[in-house]
Amino acid sequence: MITIVLLLVLLLLSGTDLPAQGPYYQGKTINFIVGSGAGTAYDMYSRLLANHMAKHIPGNPSVVAQNMPAAGGMVAANFVYGVAKPDGLTVASINPAHYFNQLQGNKEVKFDWPKFTWLASSDKSEHMLYMRTDAPFKSMQDIRKATTEPPKCGATGTGTSGHYIPRMLEEALGTKFTIVTGYAGGNEIDLATERNEVVCRTFTTAAYFAREPYHTWRKTNFVRILMQTGHKRDPRLPDTPLLNDLMDEFKTSDLGRRVVTVMLGSGELGRPIVTHPATPADRTKILRDAFMKSMADPALLADAAKNRLEITPVSGDELAKIAKDVIDQPPEVVERIKKILAQ
Repeated sequence: MITIVLLLVLLLLSGTDLPAQGPYYQGKTINFIVGSGAGTAYDMYSRLLANHMAKHIPGNPSVVAQNMPAAGGMVAANFVYGVAKPDGLTVASINPAHYFNQLQGNKEVKFDWPKFTWLASSDKSEHMLYMRTDAPFKSMQDIRKATTEPPKCGATGTGTSGHYIPRMLEEALGTKFTIVTGYAGGNEIDLATERNEVVCRTFTTAAYFAREPYHTWRKTNFVRILMQTGHKRDPRLPDTPLLNDLMDEFKTSDLGRRVVTVMLGSGELGRPIVTHPATPADRTKILRDAFMKSMADPALLADAAKNRLEITPVSGDELAKIAKDVIDQPPEVVERIKKILAQ
């Protein structure tokens, strides 16, 4: 008994000399995967966060951004879901509309959308459709009534806004588009537009006002904006009709409106950042806190303003709820979405 007591005393005394265990992230590197090409809006937002988040993580780790744009970002989503270790050291900015690929039963999908660990989003994204000014389509009405070849819109692949929004418009408004897929990224679609390979593209309004070539395009009147999503007009696009108003004008059915609501759920997800589903709860909390603190950081907000990037944070808890809602739909809505995206 005396021996045991002495051993306990010695352990207590020796414990005071042991170095305290450092924070988990101390001395480590977080790999920040970007599911789009360099210079895109997704890339700009991701690198902005990567530059500021480390100081909000105990241990101040390194954060390294890596682009993984293949297959419209599907490779990045699959990687963080099932290949990366669930150790809280790999996060990814993924396309918010990849749930369409899951609804379609796309064999390339290696994830279950609601099961991602949802960390944060930097903004909620409304969408718009640009059209070359010299194209013969000056309005959505022109596209709907056209008897010539439908306008060609560029896209990287299925499950991206360049693909699913034109298809959604066909369902909701009766328009017709030819979708040209296979571009490596948004920059390549814009170059194709300048070469007149395609004449239109759908993507986020935030991106359109954030970078080149759009600053120059606006000055030279190279494109016009034919439609915008959202519940109220963007003050920068006061003359561009809302999709809701167009649906009223064209008498869109109740099913069509329900389909639009589900498909535009990607805008509510914004530019989501996720990690492996099995990431421990304590590391998930650290990462969620770090992202939200970063997006309230005056230094990050100053950099965002300098680069014309809008910051409207969405928490991980909110994203998780939206992700579940967009998948959990009645069969008739799912079947209609499958039919639209299969075109």
